Amino acid sequence: MPRFTTFTLSLALSLATALPLAAAQCGNTAAGFEVWKRDFAQEARRAGVGQRGLDALARSQYASSTIAADRNQKSFRYSLEKFMQVRGADTIVRQGRQRKAANPNFYAALERQYGVPAGVLIAIHGMETGFGGFMGDSSVVSAITTLAYDCRRSDFFKPHAIGALKLVDRGAITGATKGAKHGELGHTQFLPGNALAYGVDATGDGRVDFYNITDALASTANFLRAKGWRPGQGYQPGQPNFAVIKQWNAASVYQQAIAIMAGRIDG
Repeated sequence: MPRFTTFTLSLALSLATALPLAAAQCGNTAAGFEVWKRDFAQEARRAGVGQRGLDALARSQYASSTIAADRNQKSFRYSLEKFMQVRGADTIVRQGRQRKAANPNFYAALERQYGVPAGVLIAIHGMETGFGGFMGDSSVVSAITTLAYDCRRSDFFKPHAIGALKLVDRGAITGATKGAKHGELGHTQFLPGNALAYGVDATGDGRVDFYNITDALASTANFLRAKGWRPGQGYQPGQPNFAVIKQWNAASVYQQAIAIMAGRIDG
C-alpha cells in the first residue's frame, strides 16, 4: 500500500509538471481584475517581462473609462463623408501641407529610407493625435491590461499588454505614461506590441521615444515598410499599398480617409 501511494503521488506530480499552467481568466467586471493580474504576472514573466514591467503591472488599475470607450465606438459606423467631417479631414490636409512645406528634408529622408511618402505619414499623424496636439489622458499600462483582462477581446490585447510591460522594462514608457483609451501611445498612437516590434530610435539618443516626433514618424514608416509597403507604388483603394494601410487600422472608413487625405497632401 505505501508503495502504491508513493507511485500515485509521483505520477500526479509528473502530470502536473507536464501540463501547461492555466492562463489568467478573463472577466467582464472589475471584480476579478486583481486576481487576474497575479495570474497574468506569471504569463508575463514566462514571456520575458522583467521586474520593472511586473511592478507596473502590479500597480495598474482597472480602467473603467477604457471599457466604456471600447463598448461605444460609434465613429467607425459613420459613412466615409461623415467620418471625414467628424475627424476634421480638411483641417488635417491644410495643416499637413503646411507641415510638409515647412520640413521637406525631414519627410524626404523618411521616404528615402522607408519608401513611405510624406502624405501618408502626415495623414496618420493628423488623424491620430492632431499632430501631437492630444496624445491621450489614460494610463497606457492600465488601459491595455484592462483590455487584456476583458473577455471581449482578451486574446487580441494580451500580446499588446506584454508589449507594454516590456516597453516599461526598456525605459520607453513608464507605468504613468499617458496614451489613448485603448492603450495606444505617442504621436501616431502605436499599440504597445507594435511599438515594441517596430519602434525606431531615429534621433540616435539610445531610446525609442514615441512622444518624440522624429522617433514616432520613423517608427510609423518602419511599421508600414515591414508590412509590405512598396516604394513608388500607389496607395489608393485598389493600388498595392492600400493593403498596407489596412494593417494600420482595421476600420474601412479610416483606411479610405487616410488614403484620401494623404493623396491631397502629397498632391
